Amino acid sequence: AASINRSRSTTNALYGGIEAGGTKFVCAVGSGPEDIRDEIRFPTTAPDETLPLAINFFRRYAGQETLAAIGVSCFGPVDPNPASPTFGYVTTTPKPHWAHTDVVGRLRHALNIPVGFDTDVNGAALGEHRWGAAQGLDTFVYLTIGTGLGGGGMVNGQLLHGLMHAEMGHTRIPHDWEHDPYGGNCPYHGDCWEGLACGPAIEARWQTPGQDLAPNHPAWALEAHYLALGVANITLMLSPQRIIMGGGVMDQQQLFPLVRKEVQTLLNGYVQKPEILERIDDYIVPPGLGNRAGVLGAIALAIHAAGA
Repeated sequence: AASINRSRSTTNALYGGIEAGGTKFVCAVGSGPEDIRDEIRFPTTAPDETLPLAINFFRRYAGQETLAAIGVSCFGPVDPNPASPTFGYVTTTPKPHWAHTDVVGRLRHALNIPVGFDTDVNGAALGEHRWGAAQGLDTFVYLTIGTGLGGGGMVNGQLLHGLMHAEMGHTRIPHDWEHDPYGGNCPYHGDCWEGLACGPAIEARWQTPGQDLAPNHPAWALEAHYLALGVANITLMLSPQRIIMGGGVMDQQQLFPLVRKEVQTLLNGYVQKPEILERIDDYIVPPGLGNRAGVLGAIALAIHAAGA
């Protein structure tokens, strides 16, 4: 059953946001963190069932006031290039029934308003830039570590795009097979970064869900090591001004100090910046928007699509 929450409105400009996750959809109407007027959640099933639920939610609300635009922060892979004939599609996802689904086209046809569209992590990054832990920055990375592991962000004030979109979770990191014989859970690469460090990998390796492991369990030192390897690579590759780490795995607050210390060890003084050497607590941080980064990021994509 869908759950709905309402809060008092504080502004006249209205935008819709869809956090389109592989497990659930979260749809909201509002204008920012202090103005979420309506919100609904439902499981992600097949497109022909899931997308009409989203459309009906926005139609019902748009009957009272006009939405300026909708933004979609979507699981992927996706096509985020507005010049592409498949812009707004979920492309080659292994999720059943969703490959080659025209998400933006269906929403535009049904609602006849602008639709902003990007990856879930780029959407969350945009929300963090507008309202959260990336305010005032022009080059930063947002990572989510949960069911999968993904990264997005901005470079010189623009969301990170290129040939397609960043797939940071599928980069390769060192794997000491003697220390960790687990082969990884990625169906494409086995022991890529996601394959070794996502939530399901923790559960498969230790035969216990991560949330049920004690804070001092050896799982977390290994997890911090893997996360730090990827973060160090990103630090050197993109030179971000900050790295934001969200997702369900990062709810384990003991990970942050472990990751920060390990990153300093791995960089070994090479990056001679106080942000790394002295202020790493302010360099590797949780999302300012907490677990609302996804849906607020979608609203930020809508604001961007409307040119506001």
